[in-house]
Amino acid sequence: MSKIAKRQKKIRRHKRVRAKVMGTSIRPRLSVFRSNRHVWTQVIDDTAGKTIIAASDQDLPSSVKKSTGKKMEMAEKVGALIAQRSLEKKITRVVFDRGGYRYHGILRAVAEGARKGGLKF
Repeated sequence: MSKIAKRQKKIRRHKRVRAKVMGTSIRPRLSVFRSNRHVWTQVIDDTAGKTIIAASDQDLPSSVKKSTGKKMEMAEKVGALIAQRSLEKKITRVVFDRGGYRYHGILRAVAEGARKGGLKF
C-alpha cells in the first residue's frame, strides 16, 4: 500500500470520528495528533472555532524528557500536562478525539495521563 493511500485512509477515518465528536464551550474536544517522533494535544471549542489550550512533548522540561526517554511515558506526561493546563482554565470535562488513530499505545497513554491529571471523558 502506498504512502498516499495510507494517508487517505487515515483522513477518511478522522472524518468519520469528527462527524460524531463535537466540542462545545462547556465540554470542549481533546484532539491528539501523533507523528513518529512527537505528540501534540489541543483542547478545542468547535462552536467558536478556537483552540483553548495546547500541549506537546516539546513543552515538557528537558529534565523530564531525559529521565523518561520512552515515547509511552512521554505521552502520559503530555496527557498530564494538558490536564493541568485545562484545570487552570476551569475545564474539567472534555470529549476525546482520537483523530483517526486506533485507541492503543501512545494515544491510550495520553488519555490515561489526562484522566490521572483530573480530566473527565
